[in-house]
Amino acid sequence: MSTSALSILQTVFGYPAFRGEQQAIIAHVASGGDALVLMPTGGGKSLCYQIPALLRDGTAIVVSPLIALMQDQVDALRQLGVEAAFLNSSLDSFAQREVEQRFASGALKLLYVAPERLLTERCLDMLGRGKVSLFAIDEAHCVSQWGHDFRPEYRQLTVLHGRFPDVPRIALTATADAPTRREIVERLSLDTARQFVASFDRPNICYRVVEKDDPRRQLKDFLGAHAGESGIVYCLSRRKVEDTAEWLCEEGVAALPYHAGMDAAARTRNQQRFLREDGIVMVATIAFGMGIDKPDVRFVAHLDLPKSMEGYYQETGRGGRDGLPADAWLCYGLGDVVTLAQLIAQSESGDERKRVERGKLDALLAYCETTACRRRRLLAYFGEDYDHDCGNCDNCLDPPERWDASVVAQKALSAVYRTGQRFGVVHLTSVLRGEADDRITALRHDQLSTFGVGAELDKQQWRGVFRQLVAAGLLAPDDEGYGTLRLTEASRDVLRGATPVHLRRQADQGERKRARQKTRGERARASLDIAPHEAPLWDALRDLRGRLAREQGVPAYVIFHDATLLAMLREKPRTLDALGAISGVGERKLARYGEAFLGTLAAS
Repeated sequence: MSTSALSILQTVFGYPAFRGEQQAIIAHVASGGDALVLMPTGGGKSLCYQIPALLRDGTAIVVSPLIALMQDQVDALRQLGVEAAFLNSSLDSFAQREVEQRFASGALKLLYVAPERLLTERCLDMLGRGKVSLFAIDEAHCVSQWGHDFRPEYRQLTVLHGRFPDVPRIALTATADAPTRREIVERLSLDTARQFVASFDRPNICYRVVEKDDPRRQLKDFLGAHAGESGIVYCLSRRKVEDTAEWLCEEGVAALPYHAGMDAAARTRNQQRFLREDGIVMVATIAFGMGIDKPDVRFVAHLDLPKSMEGYYQETGRGGRDGLPADAWLCYGLGDVVTLAQLIAQSESGDERKRVERGKLDALLAYCETTACRRRRLLAYFGEDYDHDCGNCDNCLDPPERWDASVVAQKALSAVYRTGQRFGVVHLTSVLRGEADDRITALRHDQLSTFGVGAELDKQQWRGVFRQLVAAGLLAPDDEGYGTLRLTEASRDVLRGATPVHLRRQADQGERKRARQKTRGERARASLDIAPHEAPLWDALRDLRGRLAREQGVPAYVIFHDATLLAMLREKPRTLDALGAISGVGERKLARYGEAFLGTLAAS
């Protein structure tokens, strides 16, 4: 069986060898076993059910939560010569009947179905009358009430085990900590399923976290190194999505908005443009992303703090699915913490749910403020021991300086206490810096012993101190959302001098200005390291791919991934055999597109 699986991998999909545990998973499922697969985005999860589908008799039923994902995966399979289809609300009644007839006749190898449709009695009866080779449940973390993408209908998928006890099931996800894994097993009746847990590491992603200063300027500087590349910018609110997308367009960036409050047709249109065109930047809330299969997303930027480590990992994981370099850039400040803490406190969730969500937020704050390797902290959250520094995050590439901030912390905590634990960072900073205004004078805060004791730090440095004290659990934002800070139990030992405090050193105003000037003066460099002399051929290959995709109405990456084009660029094959040896080509695409791409390569 492994030989035929490898043959399918090479001839149909065009890849020379399996990665990680792909081969073991495929052999297990193809032989009739149930499986739970945890594999990072871009790790090749789809092959783990697509190849067994081609090895087994009948049709594989793929449970997928998003229409766009179904359409793109079916488009990609058809390019490879695989008989695949989908059933969802985008089809009219005639097209639906045609797909059902193809299933009944055994003509399909894979059929993608949304969970809501699958659970209807009509669909279950149809499956019962045909030959089902396996069930693949994608985005299986949606079953968890503690997850960031909870979908109630996923919990009903246990019906598959009861009605089709002899059909193997494979549940797949890229994001699940240990409690979520246990819940997937329980809710989907996968108690006897073999679990395959791959590393959560995405070594091609460079993780960076910056302190909010001037977010739009910071985003513009960041995007300067990604000109003409596809990426995602996440914002917390719908209004901010629209304002940011409009501003980026004014700055010459091809940006589109996406959020749940938009007209459905406009939202779909924007998503299709992002998936099918090169160089589009999608500005979105977290409503956008789950199941997005676009492999050539070169960056994921967050202009606001995500809600949890799971959400952050899932969202950043949409970058670099093709294995090429990608950037994950997060710009956050204390205001983000206050906003999210308020949302948790004011939600209608029970106390236990609020406690869990607050714990997830605290874990993300610890990640943001760590001075150690970010990848080690991220992987540790998912229970993975990463025993060395990664060399591909901001803390590894430019190690931050830590300093003994015990005295500064005492000043900050004292200011909070002496002003009555009723004020936010702006007011507290003015008190510490000795900047009297009408309000401070009216409140007689200019008479406090802490007035003017912190003049040695500028306003942004104090903002960084307060943010880090919140992340360390020494201060807590109020639950009403007014931005005020209060002491915690842990702050008592700091005030007494019993517990030292070490913080990340904040640059002063002059250092920040010099850093910005340096950034603006540096030439923007594309993340794929395309040299100037390679650019004309690279553009020609992408133009050819784009034209072929437009002619067929499919996303450009369905023709070839960036990684495949990059290999063509570097290896410059001159014969069909040489082109066919490049990873990602395969027999069907070689026959269909080989001559066209060889012609472009020969003209270089």
